[in-house]
Amino acid sequence: MVTIAIVRQRSLFGVVILTSIYSFLIASVLIVLDAVDVAMTEASVGAGMSTVLLLATLHLIKTTEMRPVRPTILPLFVSLMTGAMLVWGTLAFPPFGTSDAAIHKHVVPRYIADTIKDTNVPNVVTSVLADYRGYDTLGETTVIFTAGIGVMLLLRGARRRGRSGSEEETL
Repeated sequence: MVTIAIVRQRSLFGVVILTSIYSFLIASVLIVLDAVDVAMTEASVGAGMSTVLLLATLHLIKTTEMRPVRPTILPLFVSLMTGAMLVWGTLAFPPFGTSDAAIHKHVVPRYIADTIKDTNVPNVVTSVLADYRGYDTLGETTVIFTAGIGVMLLLRGARRRGRSGSEEETL
């Protein structure tokens, strides 16, 4: 329901607020699924930092989306087809929560059995994120950091060129 409201919204401020609400809802779903670490990340990055950055960006630009000039049937068709292909692709997955899924046959038992021996870390989640998948976690952190720096530089450059909104008030 929130996603439909986001798509239908013409006020960019409303889109930012609805996106923040959506992020909090997803964080709640992740808590129900016992993925508290991912839920906390979603709440802090998805709802917290993203909302602040988007609101800062809205401070520098107009807050109302312009009506599309061209018909939107082709993008809608492409989106629906992409969604249908993604759903079709998930039909081959094992049912959610089954213990005989492929990951539970060789990866999970190895992590549980060898965590302390391989990493000297008693917490399995910490050892997976920091040791077994250390480069992957470093890559994700680097992408988020680089994106944050890029947004800050863009906002700084727009302010320096005089697009902060105060110029319009004086005219």
